[in-house]
Amino acid sequence: MSEVNKRINLTEGSIIHNLLKMSIPIMGTSFMQMAYNMIDMIWIGILGSKAVAAVGIAGFYVWFSFAFVLLSKTGTEIKVAQATGAGKDGDAERYARSGFQVIFMIGIVYTLVLIWFNNGLIGFFNTKDFEVETMSKLYLVIIAFGMVFSFSNQVFTGIFNGRGDSKSPFKINATGLMVNIILDPILILGFGPIPAFGVAGAAVATVFAQCVVFLQFICSIKFKHRLFQQFTFIKKPDFKSIESIVMMGVPPGLQSGLFTFISMFIARMIAVYGATPIAVQKVGSQIEAITWMTAGGLAVALGAFVGQNYGAGQFRRVLEGYRKAMGVAICLGILNSILLFFGAKWLFMIFIREPVAISQGIDYLRILAVSQLFMCVEITASGAFNGIGNTKPAAITSIIFNLMRIPFAYYLSTQTPLGLNGIWWAISISSIFKGIIIFTWFRMMIRKSPEFANAI
Repeated sequence: MSEVNKRINLTEGSIIHNLLKMSIPIMGTSFMQMAYNMIDMIWIGILGSKAVAAVGIAGFYVWFSFAFVLLSKTGTEIKVAQATGAGKDGDAERYARSGFQVIFMIGIVYTLVLIWFNNGLIGFFNTKDFEVETMSKLYLVIIAFGMVFSFSNQVFTGIFNGRGDSKSPFKINATGLMVNIILDPILILGFGPIPAFGVAGAAVATVFAQCVVFLQFICSIKFKHRLFQQFTFIKKPDFKSIESIVMMGVPPGLQSGLFTFISMFIARMIAVYGATPIAVQKVGSQIEAITWMTAGGLAVALGAFVGQNYGAGQFRRVLEGYRKAMGVAICLGILNSILLFFGAKWLFMIFIREPVAISQGIDYLRILAVSQLFMCVEITASGAFNGIGNTKPAAITSIIFNLMRIPFAYYLSTQTPLGLNGIWWAISISSIFKGIIIFTWFRMMIRKSPEFANAI
């Protein structure tokens, strides 16, 4: 099948069909990226809660790295989608190359930072557990060497999505996942003459898998799928395109970075209760990712849909797509709330079997289940904002209510009988407010925008 046939023209045809056709592979890709961590957790969980806590602490800096990914990915995806919808393939190619150039340099810098400041970064959490901190430092140093590959793979995925091809990234990432599935038990637990490397083995497996995916993307863009007529990775930077991409990426990047930073402060509050709650949050957040990965896939598809139709000037179609996507998001939110609340015990036992951890994990999932619907609404509305190139509203809303988590979590955990559960309630309640506000903000923006005056 040729590249043209593989791409979906989102400016024509059935809206719900196109959205689902785009979003399902994106959801699959997101789940595969999440699966890297989940598979690590399953095997590392065999080593005990200290090993899980060690990976969880180092994982904050992997999580934080997504803020830098968004500096390039968001703007690249939006600009490629809008240029594609407007029929300007040359512009789409230029934005794609600029996005790759930006993320490659950011990846190199972030790798050096993680290696040079390793001791201080892990010491920030003050776990007072030498074994946990030693494992965490080792994991972080190894995983740092794969940052360039991981960063680039995210932007490559965004480029494909912007062009209307979400299947190719799914297939490419599936290969990396299979590599990770095979290597994880071998390197973590050992096999035959291969010794058990523990958490270090998990890091090596992930880095190698990301490298395989990176090479596949390079070959696919350049030779196999030919997203563009002529694509050159190494070329004189177009600073105007780079500036445009980065300016769009700053709000969501800042949002993501602050979110992680805030989560790190909350992790310090959690650490007061011991290493087990840290492991609970790490595992619980992986399970909860069922929601934000599905909603995120829908939001990315909606962003590409809105971007292409906005670029083509089809504003009525933009609104129709948003309404139908939001309907799907609400259904997803309700289903995920039911799953997390009633399946909490069995979901958590997949990863950890320690009785205390299971009990705390059930509380975590049931409290977070209350906010899953609102999280889906927030993420989907954010995708619509991104598609029209306005990334500020979602970022502002998220930053304000994420910051409020710190004093709210402190108050509920120390000044009420809730204790540790007060921290989980702070997270859940803030998510509810974010969903309500970003949904309302988008409706108000549409009503006041002259572009949509005849489309409402």
